[in-house]
Amino acid sequence: MNSIKKIAIVGPESSGKTTLAQQLAQELGDPWVEEYAREYLNNLGRPYDESDLVEIAKGQVDSERNSASKASKYVICDTDMVVIRIWSLEKFGDISGSLEIQMNSEIPADIYLLTDPNIPWEYDPLRENPYDRQYLFDQYKFYLRNGGFRFKIISGSKEDRLQLALEAVKYMDSL
Repeated sequence: MNSIKKIAIVGPESSGKTTLAQQLAQELGDPWVEEYAREYLNNLGRPYDESDLVEIAKGQVDSERNSASKASKYVICDTDMVVIRIWSLEKFGDISGSLEIQMNSEIPADIYLLTDPNIPWEYDPLRENPYDRQYLFDQYKFYLRNGGFRFKIISGSKEDRLQLALEAVKYMDSL
């Protein structure tokens, strides 16, 4: 993904990541990478455990690389390693050694779009955190800020969110 810029959309569950990824892909004319965890968990046939996060991370990275090979300028990711990191810490209280190695070997996104959970919660059988979305949002913000990552908070209506995201991409391109 050397010349392709990676845009990663991160944030709590049901905060508009997928909608924004689809809108950006349409607007920018480049592919979006679906959240691999959904496919993996839907096919798992049992409750997931910490070791499954390593497989999810690998699948996510493979999907990103596949999409990047088809992109002209951007690959828009409906999640990335930051989401898997926060998810692991929230669900299991730590990050396994093999997951940490996987995360540290990946190149971070050129920009992170952090979606504010200021939209209504929508039920989905894979979602687990309807009551702590603001807490999780704060965890993402803390991690991104303290890690020195370039990020923009995306909030408001669908139209506002798309406009903020496009402005963030324009800013990223100007650097």
